[in-house]
Amino acid sequence: MNKDIRTEIYSRLRKKRPQPTTELHYANPFELLISVILSAQATDVSVNKATTLLFPVANTPQSLLDLGVRKLKGYIKTIGLYNNKAENIIKTCRLLLDHFDGQVPRTREALESLPGVGRKTANVILNTAFGEPTIAVDTHIFRVSNRTGIAKGKTPLEVEKRLVRLTPDEFKKDAHHWLILHGRYTCMARNPACTNCNINDLCEYRHKTKDTNS
Repeated sequence: MNKDIRTEIYSRLRKKRPQPTTELHYANPFELLISVILSAQATDVSVNKATTLLFPVANTPQSLLDLGVRKLKGYIKTIGLYNNKAENIIKTCRLLLDHFDGQVPRTREALESLPGVGRKTANVILNTAFGEPTIAVDTHIFRVSNRTGIAKGKTPLEVEKRLVRLTPDEFKKDAHHWLILHGRYTCMARNPACTNCNINDLCEYRHKTKDTNS
């Protein structure tokens, strides 16, 4: 796939969603950090349901630390892997208070030093909270990148590096959101809505679905 086709793909995705953003509900970088930690192997909808109840009670490192692991689990028990996530969140709050003045750090290295935060989560925070042109690769983005041909790779890291290298600068800040939303609502894993896809003619996917009513 050449640069002109990539540019056209992103232009169409931008036209469909001029101001894309995460579907997680948050009011500040710390709330986003907690939400993204909770979202691992869970839906944004399930996370939002939990944080709608949690954040009015505790939405700072100190208040979550004061809440404690046991009470925190009560708020997030509907989310997968909630036991481990609760432990990681409390440990993260302690580290934020002890080493970062209670603030969410703005570097990848510092973010990845926090329990429950890997490269993908760090990229989401850097991009969504701080406006950095990073591209986090989840299952949706990995699928869309390989299917369309916009950035093929065998691993999430390989896809991420190709996306960062091949995505034109004007699209890098929002590329993560465009690709994840496209994968979530159009280019689904089992039944991609190819006939309703606005980049269908540019996509390299060999097994495009057809309109069964035609």
